[in-house]
Amino acid sequence: MKARVIAFYLPQFHPIPENDEVWGRGFTEWTNVAKARPLFRNHYQPRIPADLGFYDLRLPEVRLQQAEMAREAGIEGFCYYHYWMGGGKQLLQRPFEEVLRSGKPDFPFCLCWANHEWTTRTWENGGKVKVIAPMVYSGDEDYIAHFNYCRPALLDRRYITVDGKPLFTIYDPYHFADVSRFIELWQRLARQNGLPGIHFSAWASNTSTIRRTTDGQIERVMPNLRSSKEVFESLLALGFDSVTSFGKSRGEMKAKGTYRRIATKFLHSKMSFLPALRYNYPKTVRHFFAPEDAWENVFPTIFPQWDRTPRAGSSEGIYVNATPDHFRRHIENALNLVAGKEQEHRILFLKSWNEWGEGNYVEPDLRYGHGFLDALRETIK
Repeated sequence: MKARVIAFYLPQFHPIPENDEVWGRGFTEWTNVAKARPLFRNHYQPRIPADLGFYDLRLPEVRLQQAEMAREAGIEGFCYYHYWMGGGKQLLQRPFEEVLRSGKPDFPFCLCWANHEWTTRTWENGGKVKVIAPMVYSGDEDYIAHFNYCRPALLDRRYITVDGKPLFTIYDPYHFADVSRFIELWQRLARQNGLPGIHFSAWASNTSTIRRTTDGQIERVMPNLRSSKEVFESLLALGFDSVTSFGKSRGEMKAKGTYRRIATKFLHSKMSFLPALRYNYPKTVRHFFAPEDAWENVFPTIFPQWDRTPRAGSSEGIYVNATPDHFRRHIENALNLVAGKEQEHRILFLKSWNEWGEGNYVEPDLRYGHGFLDALRETIK
């Protein structure tokens, strides 16, 4: 393999009581995907799944088919979003728990702690935001309970490792004020349980408009399009072993201009009647990678397509011309970026395997079939 591709995996495709209460019985990611409509000529909506149909992740045969598709495309494993909300509260845990308990599919995995509150902002709600489940950091007792819950996964032979240590990604390292304490405690617990430690990776934009101060507070900063050195070093100083680098903001600012991109996103969030904001995929992803994405301890992210209108209407940008051929060139650029790293660290995160509500997926659909999977297979293997 030319790179270790790890695909983010959304377990949202099955009903849960919390969503039923807010949206109605049976709500899943498919609810809004199926009812999406085009906003302009040649706008690709709705997006209809092909081979797997409108699947339910409670079915083991679906999970097996997904793993086979991913393996054939050259993907090393899935990085499951893991919703531990604090105090033992979890969301969407059933699919991964069944994967872990059953031993099937026999396909590598790791976890990304999606440590953000669960709100109605994820999907359109007439401008009203309701917190479905808050994100709570309640200290050592809960951190230990969290570790004990994850321990069977971390010890599973399928768990993806970096330098022999289980890879654990934290989605929001900025608003987790106690993150250094959390990392220190988990490292000690890992060693006590026969592991050499844990490889912690901070998920972050390589061009950020926020920064953590020394006392853990958040402040707004102007993004630096020339270098990500300060962003990455500030996260590594918290105790992280690596950074999972996401270039979407950087690409959009380079493509549109920093101030224009910031202003248009703000206006679209306030004025839903404005025409949908569009980004040309090949022009935008050309600028996704910062020079520091080539660092040994930085794992860049590749990005097949994006259209969040099923979730958020026209308030976020839509990537047009996002085709398998353009994705193939994007992967090739990423491979060139990581070619000088040790094979163990030649990691590319794929965002995402199945974020259908964001138009951010590589699973087969009726328009492109296996095109995005073929692009991966033809470049990675």
